[in-house]
Amino acid sequence: MLKAVFIDRDGVINQKPQEGEYVTSWDDLHILPGVAEAVALLKRARYAVIVVTNQRCVAKGLLAVSRLEEMHTRMCESLSRLGAILDGVYYCPHDYESACNCRKPAPGMLLEAAQARGLDLGSSWMVGDSEIDIQAGKNAGCKTARVFDEVEKNLGSTTGAGNKNGADVAGSSLLDAVQQILKWDASQEINLDKRTLTA
Repeated sequence: MLKAVFIDRDGVINQKPQEGEYVTSWDDLHILPGVAEAVALLKRARYAVIVVTNQRCVAKGLLAVSRLEEMHTRMCESLSRLGAILDGVYYCPHDYESACNCRKPAPGMLLEAAQARGLDLGSSWMVGDSEIDIQAGKNAGCKTARVFDEVEKNLGSTTGAGNKNGADVAGSSLLDAVQQILKWDASQEINLDKRTLTA
């Protein structure tokens, strides 16, 4: 089975809007530095790379599904031109009050992608910038990586093993988190090889 890295969108792939605001047009979606490089690194390491994003703005009537999907198509095309191929984009269009199983921290989007694409969730990662992202990853059985924003970085939230907010690793950007993920998985493979040799 394939392993994947699931990535939250706002605040990880693109600049996060102000609290209470939403990205509702392509002109508002500003891809962050290092994102293309991070995705390209994952693809070279044979991970599936899948975006999973809550998009409450659809339920609030601020953005039509067709416009959201068009924006995601342009995002994928823009990254692809930089050598960064996304394998899929899953979104939850529901509001807080919905009883859906797709709105993070529920694991529905990750489970759907895993079933459709034959992914091994136990070998996969969820990368996000909020506690609900981390919880969604854990609920799906994935390892987790937390990306901290500028305010959190300035407060020193990424320093020390005890300040990952429950995630397995923490980074200052998607690229930083991906580099740590690759090191983590490489070290696990080395340990597995050692155990196999001594068995």
